This record gives sequence, structure tokens and C-alpha cells, in this order.
Amino acid sequence: MAVSQRLAELGIQLPDVVPPVAAYVPARVHGDLVYTSGQLPMVAGSLPATGKVGDGHGLVPASDAKDYARTCALNAVAAAAAVAGGVDRLAGVLKVTGFVSSVPEFTGQPGVINGASEVLGEIFGEAGRHARSAVGVPVLPLDSPVEVEVIFTLA
Repeated sequence: MAVSQRLAELGIQLPDVVPPVAAYVPARVHGDLVYTSGQLPMVAGSLPATGKVGDGHGLVPASDAKDYARTCALNAVAAAAAVAGGVDRLAGVLKVTGFVSSVPEFTGQPGVINGASEVLGEIFGEAGRHARSAVGVPVLPLDSPVEVEVIFTLA
């Protein structure tokens, strides 16, 4: 099944490509791969939340951060499709790297980045199974709670 058909079946409409916030491009094709830059969970030009992930007052709950990681992955699909010549040129996912801005005692980074991995699996099926890293960091650009980069394979 074509990726565009699967997105329609899932009721997912890809967002517009998020413009870079610094000196880089959102995605780049090299051979039969598409590398995305780190994607923030931007929605309509802004972050839905800022701050560190953790438990407690003033922190971003892990469940919310998981949803933001999903948004990051959809932004990555949009960026990759834009440089690849369309979403149906994307054949699958090779690698996901997820960054979670979290308090030192938070150890749930893999669960947060599951938000990205799960939606990529829904979209690409078996071809969406990927290698992955989920890393806790002290701060991310624009004080985003999560950032995700993806390497896609081309058809």
C-alpha cells in the first residue's frame, strides 16, 4: 500500500514543512536515503509546550512529551517527503534518534520517543521498524521538550 493511502486510512494529514530556525535545511537526500534535521513538535509555527520532561509541578508530563514526539515524527515525514518528491517515494524508516529535555532523575526517555516510533510503525508497517536512540539532554532548541531526527529509505 502506498504511504499516501496509509496516511489517508489512518486519518493523518501531514503538516507543512517546518521552516528552519537556524542555518540548515529540514531534510536532505543522499543516494537512496533521506536524512532529516532534528524536528521539533511545531504545530502551526509554535511549540505546544516548553520545558523539561519529568514528574512534578512545572514539568512536561511524559505522556504529553510522547504526543510531542509523535508530532516531531510527522514533521520529519513531511520534511522528507518534500525533498524526496512526495510521500510515496518514502519506502521505510532506517533510524530514529530522539532527544528528550528532561530533569536528571527522569529515565523514561525511551517511552517518550515511542511516540515517534509508534506512529512511524503505523504509517510504514514492517518497513517502519527501525534502529533507535533515545537520549536525555539538559536543554533543546527553543526550550522544546523533545526533538526527533529520522533517516528514511527511498523506494
